[in-house]
Amino acid sequence: MFLWLALVSFFRNPWRIIPKDLPEGMMLSPADGVVSAIEFLDEHETVDGPAVCIRIFLSVLNVHINRMPCDCELDKMLYRKGKFLDARSEESAKINESNTLFLFTNGERIGMRQVSGKIARNIVCPIHDGDRFRQGQQFGMIKFGSTAELILPRPEQVEIHIAKGDSVRGGLTSLATLSPQTQH
Repeated sequence: MFLWLALVSFFRNPWRIIPKDLPEGMMLSPADGVVSAIEFLDEHETVDGPAVCIRIFLSVLNVHINRMPCDCELDKMLYRKGKFLDARSEESAKINESNTLFLFTNGERIGMRQVSGKIARNIVCPIHDGDRFRQGQQFGMIKFGSTAELILPRPEQVEIHIAKGDSVRGGLTSLATLSPQTQH
């Protein structure tokens, strides 16, 4: 009975009312969990240049449904085989099995990454190139503890609204605002 209740709890999908009329460029959390890192990178493949990566650790107690951070379209998906280290370790983000989404929003590319963990060995992402999504819309899950990453371009023009250690809720918590691109 306990195992059945634990499984039902893990696969729960609570109703979420996604905020409306958010400022342009506002990115909502793609997952429930705790912000485990905010990294400024010289280069990231999803944005073809400098980026800020916001990493969220999902424990086995969190809701594991992943949600889109903004209105967007899937350009391509890149699955990589890898190890299954504990998702709380920094190294896991670099070498664990992962699924990277290259997304277009407002004329530029952002990234989302699902990373497996020690227990989480099943990334679910039944979407296809060209699919369009609304902000907060469900797109997949990672079963039994994992990490989700939001990768944004132009880090000097990203206003971050959270800090390492903050609890976040998918489709509800505002993570960052990506300023509109300036036209040259």
